[in-house]
Amino acid sequence: MANSLSRYAILLASLVASLLGGCASRTPAPVIERTGASTKATTPAAAPAKAGEYHTVKKGDTLYSIALEHGQFYREVAAWNNIDNPSVIKIGQQLRIAPPEGVAVVKPIAGPAAVETRSLVSGGMANTDALKREPKGGKQPYSEQAMAMLQKPEEPRLQQPAPQAKPESRPSEPLVGGEQNWVWPSGGKVITAYVEGSSKGVDIEGRLGEPVVAAEAGKVTYAGSGIRGYGNLLIIQHANSLSSVYAHNSKLLAKEGQQVSKGQKIAELGDSDADQAKLHFEIRRQGKPLDPLKLLPPR
Repeated sequence: MANSLSRYAILLASLVASLLGGCASRTPAPVIERTGASTKATTPAAAPAKAGEYHTVKKGDTLYSIALEHGQFYREVAAWNNIDNPSVIKIGQQLRIAPPEGVAVVKPIAGPAAVETRSLVSGGMANTDALKREPKGGKQPYSEQAMAMLQKPEEPRLQQPAPQAKPESRPSEPLVGGEQNWVWPSGGKVITAYVEGSSKGVDIEGRLGEPVVAAEAGKVTYAGSGIRGYGNLLIIQHANSLSSVYAHNSKLLAKEGQQVSKGQKIAELGDSDADQAKLHFEIRRQGKPLDPLKLLPPR
């Protein structure tokens, strides 16, 4: 009996050892790969600047003239370049003249539309599905008249027509040579025409103190005399990336940041930084001059 138990124990031990050996043989040995060069975190290279995003300051440039040249508001150009004093820039300095990624340019928007008001009680519509004023809650004492009113067939109710949404009005893109809602900024005759690459606008003859009006509605983005050759200057930003320029004024009546309407008096004609009394007028799209005579109405 003892010998049988001993043989059984030996067989059991052998079986366990065999099973453990098989499991160990199927377990893969850990592999450690070594390389000669150490692994370093790579930093993505900065995206190259896009063409037209920067302007190199040259002799005679001012922040105001650079902003005008590229159709931007000088305060935004100063903010994009962390410039505290717009009067201080250096020759050779690289200035960003396009908004950084994710920064929106503020453009003038039209004022809020007029709200139409209607009387709630008009034209026999005091008791409609939209506004039911009767019957009122509560019990009435019994009477023949009340019973007759309850048994009277209900009259058809007037249904108030649902308001129709008006189509959204969008300013039309100006077409060179086509119709446009511009008005003449001054009443004088043109003495210098637009010439591409030479004259950026037109000169309109006039007398000192004559009114200068906004050729279109918009927001005044510059009012001052910081741009050489323009004298007392106003710049108005309009929709569709358009801007208008009014130079050589004797007096500026509109202020920077002010919303002006078409035909509103914004300045008085003058001869500041000019050889005679005249208004120099330009229309630009994103800083590029256009021929004003192709946009102004014929006269």
